[in-house]
Amino acid sequence: MADMTKPCWYILHTYSGYEAMVKDSLERLIENNNLQSQIFDVKIPMETTIEEKNGKRKLVERKLLPCYVFIKMIYSNQLWYWVTNTRGVTGFVGPQGRPLPLKEDEIRRMRLEEVAVDANFVVGDRVSIDAGPLEGFEGTIKELNDTAQKALVNVELFGRNTDVEVEYIQIKRIDTPASTAE
Repeated sequence: MADMTKPCWYILHTYSGYEAMVKDSLERLIENNNLQSQIFDVKIPMETTIEEKNGKRKLVERKLLPCYVFIKMIYSNQLWYWVTNTRGVTGFVGPQGRPLPLKEDEIRRMRLEEVAVDANFVVGDRVSIDAGPLEGFEGTIKELNDTAQKALVNVELFGRNTDVEVEYIQIKRIDTPASTAE
């Protein structure tokens, strides 16, 4: 079981289409009951996609996981009662409706928190892309931007070398065997 004195991310299941209403209701609950020291954040993971309609392209925000809202809180039975009795909430995701905290890698993958990655990459490193639309590709780092936590990686796309910008959390250094390293 998780440490009940530190805040963890939990997942709430909601009725379809009620995500924004649940988020607003929870934010009002936090404000009205001064729960800022127990409930720290409420998020609906979104992704930006390009949608083409009638020949026009536009950016559209879509829910990454419809019917789910993420909440960062210090778990207690009282908070469980308040949160599960919020209109639109069907319960926490976990055994018997009791919440299971998300693991650190799940938090990073869902981008619930901006995690500063202590990356010791250098220009010229071979890396594999482990997340995002280019998952599975390998390339060479051409440029690093530590403040934005992004790297310019040269990968082969459609038979051509192409430079793509990826976040540090999306890449992992490929360890080259000692026999081939020069």
